[in-house]
Amino acid sequence: MLSVNVVVVGNLKEKFWREACDEFSKRLCRFCKLKITEISESTFSGINQTLSAEAKNILPKLCGYVFVLALEGKMLTSMELSEKMDKLALGGVSEITFVIGSSNGLDSSVLAKADFLLCFSKFTFPHQLMRVILLEQIYRAFTISAKMPYHK
Repeated sequence: MLSVNVVVVGNLKEKFWREACDEFSKRLCRFCKLKITEISESTFSGINQTLSAEAKNILPKLCGYVFVLALEGKMLTSMELSEKMDKLALGGVSEITFVIGSSNGLDSSVLAKADFLLCFSKFTFPHQLMRVILLEQIYRAFTISAKMPYHK
């Protein structure tokens, strides 16, 4: 079974975000071993210090094939993400990690460790909502692969 890690900076403050993530986490357990790791947001006054401090906590958590969510990344359709995950699994990859940075972005050292820079949209989303969107898209990718009717 594929292991999927989601490394996120920050935590879910509102109950409704936690409930949405819990729902997709529950749905995903039939397809993969899911692990969500929250990294504390740094509170340094300078952006470079903040991103560097967060990177020191993110980098040790990167395992397997690494997708980093970044505005400069490539946009994929849900079908393309599903196909990419299928190809990785068929190619022997047993672990995939997705990284969501803070509202300040990510340090260049984290971007450099990415196997794939993934952009969901040119829109800006709250990071808590982005976690829900990411989990939903991972779930959608698995249902596409399993030829389930969820994806229409």
